[in-house]
Amino acid sequence: MKTKQFLSELMSQAWQFVKRNGVSLSEALKVSWRNAKLRIAMVIRIVRFYFQKVDGTIREAYGTLNSCRIPANSTTGNGTRKRNESVQVYFDTERQEWRSFKKLNLIRVMI
Repeated sequence: MKTKQFLSELMSQAWQFVKRNGVSLSEALKVSWRNAKLRIAMVIRIVRFYFQKVDGTIREAYGTLNSCRIPANSTTGNGTRKRNESVQVYFDTERQEWRSFKKLNLIRVMI
């Protein structure tokens, strides 16, 4: 991905956090960068990260998007659902199934 396009997507996501959730632009940019780093790392390997669940508890997760580490019988669906840009989908390597979390709730990425 080109640098200009990457930064444009990063800023666009941050503005969505500001408009929809009312967080400051500074906080939105920090969370947007965390999500970008997580997504890039998950394409390469299994990553440990933390996010806040809807009920307020903190969850430690081990996830990946690397197709070599995802079982062949695990499907992502037929692709007819509309993609939600405010949610990050990942393959949970501990539970061996697809999971998701709100991007704004990402707390920490252990790289």
